[in-house]
Amino acid sequence: MALTAGLILLVSFFILLLIGVPIAVSIAVSSIITMLALFPFDVAVFTAAQKLVTGIDSFTLLAVPFFVLSGIIMNNGGIAIRLINFAKMLTGRVPGSLDSTNVVGNMLFGSISGSSVASAAAIGGIMHPLQKKEGYDPRYSAAVNIASAPTGLLIPPSGLLIIYSLASGGTSIAALFIAGYLPGLLWGLAVIAVASFLAVKKGYPVSDRVTAKQALQVTLEAIPSLLLIFIVIGGIVAGIFTATEGAAIAVAYSALLALLYRKLPLSSVPKILMETIEITAIIMFLVGASAILSTVMAFTGIPEAITNGMVNLSDNPIIILLLMNVIILIIGTFMDITPAVLIFTPIFLPIAVSFGMDPVHFGIMLVFNLCIGNITPPVGSSLFVGCSIAKLEVEKVIKPLLPFYGAIFIVLLLITYIPQLSLWLPGLFGL
Repeated sequence: MALTAGLILLVSFFILLLIGVPIAVSIAVSSIITMLALFPFDVAVFTAAQKLVTGIDSFTLLAVPFFVLSGIIMNNGGIAIRLINFAKMLTGRVPGSLDSTNVVGNMLFGSISGSSVASAAAIGGIMHPLQKKEGYDPRYSAAVNIASAPTGLLIPPSGLLIIYSLASGGTSIAALFIAGYLPGLLWGLAVIAVASFLAVKKGYPVSDRVTAKQALQVTLEAIPSLLLIFIVIGGIVAGIFTATEGAAIAVAYSALLALLYRKLPLSSVPKILMETIEITAIIMFLVGASAILSTVMAFTGIPEAITNGMVNLSDNPIIILLLMNVIILIIGTFMDITPAVLIFTPIFLPIAVSFGMDPVHFGIMLVFNLCIGNITPPVGSSLFVGCSIAKLEVEKVIKPLLPFYGAIFIVLLLITYIPQLSLWLPGLFGL
């Protein structure tokens, strides 16, 4: 019976996806269909409704709408140009310095906004005309912007890591936040390394030296925005407030900055709040639908079947982790990051733990892996936004992206097989 139910779940889910049903609805409907095959109608409906509600009944999840609102305020509050000027100061003498500025800008703005799409649009929108004016190949510039856009999803505060904490049964959010720094920085540095190498080959210019006076002015202008990261992360790590309270503080702080910069008219507040509500509703429905799915999977024994299959295939952790990464990479190219985290954490985490992998390490590996899908066809949202900003077809940007994909894959393998890249900083803070 369990095998039959598992087949019903998988077949109905993929059929719904193929006919274009939104993924959150596909998750919920396929789960309910499977429940109807397992239980009487009233029990199935009651259980589904109960799991839908209890799945989002979490104090931790309250951090999500606050971080979403904070990110939207930052996106519209005149933050991007200040961070770009700061990034330009840091990378001024690097070969092809505007490329490196783009990468560092994405790292800074992405970590504050919590959105790779917003980062690709905001930073790319400012940098692309500057790079074009300096003679950079538009396809190459777009590739650099796209390749570095997801770094902010790893560098905290990260909503994805909060979602993983929930899906994994309560992995420390503070530990996950601190653990995301090195992998996020390594991703950005890998892109900078490739961009610098290609810039030398193409003969792209190096920016003029910045005077001490200019550097001081740029730094002072950027400090208020950068302080958000230190206030939120520092407070969470020090135990002064929870992730949810930190998210609320982020909203208050970003709103204060927007008022000081006078870039956010009061007339835009209703639009910002409505956008926050829409994004939050999508995420919460995904979480609730995934709670129904988790119940069905637990009853049908799908996670155990996958675990047993992998263990029977090999008992070598290196092979298992490589196989896991390949599967997650394939999934990430077709599925958005949030539902993928919710669906596959309960499937793969027990396997990883059985081989002695720390849940924090696994969470960073999972999110890093799925972030790659954000910049790959056929559904990479940052890929499409980056191409749209550069006014280029996706096909023209794929070839320039290939060397960046290679560098990012190498970093993924390093993170997978060197646990200390994810665990050293949390250990340093006693997390």
